[in-house]
Amino acid sequence: MSSIFDRYYKKYDAWYDRNKFAYLSELKAIRKVLPKRGEGLEIGVGTGKFAAPLKITIGIDPSKNMIDIAQKRGVDAHLGTGERLPFRNAVFDYVAIIITICFVKDPQKVLKESRRVLKKNGKIIVGIIDKDNFLGKYYQKKKSIFYKQAKFFNVKEVRNLLNNAGFFKFSYYQTLYKLPSEINSIHKSHKGFGQGGFVVISGEKRWSYLSNCWRSHVIYAHCVFLLGYFLIPNLLKG
Repeated sequence: MSSIFDRYYKKYDAWYDRNKFAYLSELKAIRKVLPKRGEGLEIGVGTGKFAAPLKITIGIDPSKNMIDIAQKRGVDAHLGTGERLPFRNAVFDYVAIIITICFVKDPQKVLKESRRVLKKNGKIIVGIIDKDNFLGKYYQKKKSIFYKQAKFFNVKEVRNLLNNAGFFKFSYYQTLYKLPSEINSIHKSHKGFGQGGFVVISGEKRWSYLSNCWRSHVIYAHCVFLLGYFLIPNLLKG
């Protein structure tokens, strides 16, 4: 997938200039949930079109040509993938994955890695083109250079992936109510999903995720023990 972006990185960057108001609408929606403080990471930073204006200081991307541009825009961009983040545990206040989720090989692994590098109560921000919406259906039918190999998701699917990765307390914002080429002003961001083509899903790191798993196993083992303790003697008596 990175070879496509390496080859057409200029075309990718130009899309945001050509569809200025769609781009600005997306930025506005992301800002609704973006923390005002703390250090952030963008997975799939690309050319830094989102990271730079959103002041996300660190990024990672598998495309060398793209991260070169991101670095020129002031982003500390690293070559790599979301499945294997080159960062220590619990170092970021938030992680942003904007559009990228539909291009990665293993979305679940990327989200688990995101959780690993987040601090306690850290925030995950995922921006998607909703596959069930008019825009998602349009891109799936159009099969552009970039989206022809993409795997689109709807909001419920992304929420399930996030939940399985150890996130909770979800919120949603939507924007883009026309095709990007038809937008000539900044669209409003509304809570929820179902109407806007671009949806921002945010969640919080469930800090007790592992302990909850451990607690569930302990409770299960305890129940098995009690069942055996009371049941076996009665069976022997019988």
